Parts: sequence; structure tokens; C-alpha cells
Amino acid sequence: TVAPQGLVIKKPNFWSFSGDQNLQFLQNYVTDNWYKGGESNYSMVGSVTLNANYNNKQKVKFENKLELKLGFQTSRGDTVHKYKTNEDLIRYTGKLGLQAAKQWYYTVQLLAYTQFTQGLKSNDHYVYSDFMSPFNLNFGLGMDYSVKTKNNRLSGSVNLSVLSFNFRYVDRKNLASRYSIRGNNRTREDFGSQITADLRWNISDQVNWRTRFYTYTTYESVLMEWENTISLRVSKYISANIFLYPRFDDSAKRDEKLDYFQFKEYSSLGFSYNF
Repeated sequence: TVAPQGLVIKKPNFWSFSGDQNLQFLQNYVTDNWYKGGESNYSMVGSVTLNANYNNKQKVKFENKLELKLGFQTSRGDTVHKYKTNEDLIRYTGKLGLQAAKQWYYTVQLLAYTQFTQGLKSNDHYVYSDFMSPFNLNFGLGMDYSVKTKNNRLSGSVNLSVLSFNFRYVDRKNLASRYSIRGNNRTREDFGSQITADLRWNISDQVNWRTRFYTYTTYESVLMEWENTISLRVSKYISANIFLYPRFDDSAKRDEKLDYFQFKEYSSLGFSYNF
């Protein structure tokens, strides 16, 4: 006697979701010419990173990353503001890739970023930056290299966009010249090339290093940013972070001491959760 058997075929799920959340208490250092304002102080910052990635294990991958950071500080010496932001970021990175070789993909990359609220300095009524002031949108065509070691300690990607279009919008018209927008305009468009490297190195089970290097050039001006976060996991929900952020922008106003270089640093201890 042959009994009928049920055959269940499940549709594969090519999507993966991950993220991390942090609430950190920190010591903050900012140079006087930092492009968004701010000052050295003790403060706190919260951050959320969300990832939604599609990979059909054949030819196509679609990666989405949303980064949100917002931090506040208070200063006894500031008689104008009760509190100010010391960290403020809304950034989306999206990449659509078609496999060209084993780890190489033809890629379209979209990068968009702005901030939540006003950027201020102590005892100064001037607003140095704000939501949509500026707003940057970068669209690039090029190649993407997927980085992944055998032991999965080092992972990430390096994107090379030979042709890149950059759009900048400033909602506060009085800030337009501060962000290299000339004349009576709120927008600026230019073409160039860019390199984006986004890597994560798990040095050990307790220590990891996340780094993001970004450079964009119109061949007349150059912008370079190098964000580094070194995390030490104290326990399952407690971690200590060191954040180092050098920046170069020769389209900004030149500083007599630091030239076109800027630097930001903080160390922190607080709560973290990964999923």
C-alpha cells in the first residue's frame, strides 16, 4: 500500500534585517572650526542603525542602511542656550548591485543625509546648520567590492563611483554661502567621482572597529570624511565607545591654524543593544 505524502515547498527569503541601538554618556572634543558648530563638553548621545538587505545568492543584491544620531549637551558658561546638539545625523545609504565577478558588482549608489535640528555654539545666537540646511544627495554609478574574510572577522564593502552627481540644498538662505552655494541660490549641483568604504572588523569577541571612509571630488574641490568607532563590550548591554572623526573640505572657509582640516572626538560609556 502506497500512502500519499504531502510535499511542502517554501519560498526562499532573500531578505535579512539587522540593527543596533546605543545610548551613550560621553566626553566630547570639537575643534573651533567644526562645520556644524558645537563645543567640547560632557554630554549624552543616542544612535540607531537599521539595515535591510536583499541578496538572491545569484546576481542581484540590494542594500539599505539608515543611520540616526542625536545628542545634546549643556554648558554652564552658555547664557544664551539651555542645551545644544553635539551629534546630529540622518543618513541613508542605498546600493543596487548586479554581480560582475565573484565579489565585484556593477552598482548604483544613493547617499542622502541631513540633520534633525539646529547646530549652535555657546553664547552665540547664530545658527550654523539646521534640518535641510544643508541637505546632500549623491547619486553614483560604478563598482562595488564585497569584503568578507573566511572567519567573518572583517566584513563590509568598498564602492568606487567613477561618475557621481551631487545635489546640495540649503533651506536657510542665509547659510547658503557657508555651504559653498554662490549667488542668490539655495541649491548647487556638480559632477565628480567618489569612493566609499564601509567596514567592520571584529578584533575579538569584546572589541570591534567600525570605519567609514568617504571622499568626493569635483576635480576642483575635495571632501574627505573618515569616521571611526572602536567599541569595547563590557557586558551584554553595556559598552564603551571611542569615536574619531577627521574631516577635510577645501570648499569651506579656511582656518588660520587648521587650514581645511577639522576634527571631532568623543569617548563614551553607556547602553547598547544589537539585533
